[in-house]
Amino acid sequence: MLIMVTQALGEMAIIFPVSGGFYTLASRMLDPSFAFAMGWNYVLQWAVVLPLEITVAGTTVQYWTDKVPLGVWITIFFGLIILASAFGTLGYAEEEFWSSVLKLAVVVMFIFIGIVCICGGGPSGGDYGTYVGGRYWQNPGAFANGFKGVCAMFVTAAFSFAGTELVGLAATETADPRATVPSAIKNTFWRITLIYITSLTIIGLAVPYDDDRLGGSGAGASPFVILIDRAGIAGLNHLINATICISVLSIGLSCVYAGSRTLTALAETGYAPRFFTYIDKSGRPLWSVLAILLFGPIAYVNLANVGGDVFNWLLALSGLSTLFTWLSICITHIRFRRAWKVQGHSTEELPFTAIAGVWGSYVGAFLICIVLVAQFYIGLFPIGGVESTSERVQSFFLAYLAAPILLGFYIVGYIWKRGTPRRAHEIDLDTGRKSWLTVEDMRAYRAERARAPLYIRIYRMLFSNS
Repeated sequence: MLIMVTQALGEMAIIFPVSGGFYTLASRMLDPSFAFAMGWNYVLQWAVVLPLEITVAGTTVQYWTDKVPLGVWITIFFGLIILASAFGTLGYAEEEFWSSVLKLAVVVMFIFIGIVCICGGGPSGGDYGTYVGGRYWQNPGAFANGFKGVCAMFVTAAFSFAGTELVGLAATETADPRATVPSAIKNTFWRITLIYITSLTIIGLAVPYDDDRLGGSGAGASPFVILIDRAGIAGLNHLINATICISVLSIGLSCVYAGSRTLTALAETGYAPRFFTYIDKSGRPLWSVLAILLFGPIAYVNLANVGGDVFNWLLALSGLSTLFTWLSICITHIRFRRAWKVQGHSTEELPFTAIAGVWGSYVGAFLICIVLVAQFYIGLFPIGGVESTSERVQSFFLAYLAAPILLGFYIVGYIWKRGTPRRAHEIDLDTGRKSWLTVEDMRAYRAERARAPLYIRIYRMLFSNS
């Protein structure tokens, strides 16, 4: 599903590297009212995630010591995000590069250690001194709470994958999207496969779901840290915890980057106050950045007794929003391909094409709708059941709060702009278009690249623009 989304977005972002990324394209290919809803939904999604990530970073540090109040750590980490945001795209790119290098190195190391532990090669004093294999998939089992448990995790998984669509926003600030964006898109596949799927499989095999620390609070509840603690490998748990802390801060910076760029695009299309269009000499959307940063102090709410409840509602706002964003990207790509065909263009003119074409977007949209239906079901019939109507209502809105908010945004956008869906022949395929190559140009380009040695063609196919 996510691979289809990123492939579709990459195809559009390379030929239309416009400000606002998928939001601007949704306004052009679909309906201005729908784009208004998706744009503000996306801004709100990142704005509420920012205080969440700041709080998680502070909680992560408390794995080492709880003598320093959480409020102090929140202040320190919020200050670091402000400092990094002051460097604009350069600061974001540098931070993302080095944090990604660290995460990749630690995850690869974790995978090898996990495989050794599962095979019984762990320290004799730990839990993995004998062969484990699929033991925990038999007892207590592979899936906690059965079918409902799987459904309940869909939105959590979507929340974890949020941000993969940022490549569409970064394209407008890239000197040559045709050269760099395909690499970013294809590397997304490898990151998903290596960092997420492989590491989660290792965790599923090595840590039973009924471990007392899972589902708790703080960095000690991280399954990565739990595995190392159970193995009895001294010192490595601190490295993993530090990596988690850096990763959380990286997401916090992504909140500022993505939210501010989308807010600027909303202002440029008349859907937000005009002063948000201001960009300083360093290329930073200054007022938009400040607007997103204003949500950071919400993190201090966690110091109060009601902090947990407030953050549950904030999480309800952000989790489902990611799925709506991905759905809009798939639908936008379907409409783009339709307009491209109706207006007499060939897919051979495209400098980059999605791996499964337009059918990939149909499959992606279908899978997202399945997840939305599953979340609707788990909202009405939560794990463990409910004892009253009020509890059922609360459970539903904790699971599906983003849907009525999105609908509200759409109604406001329609009342304001009275936009209606565009027909395929009415869609503007020229404004902001980066590539004007003909079919003959692209055939010559691909023929020249086909003459490269086999190892180069394999590398391009897997990691670059083939």
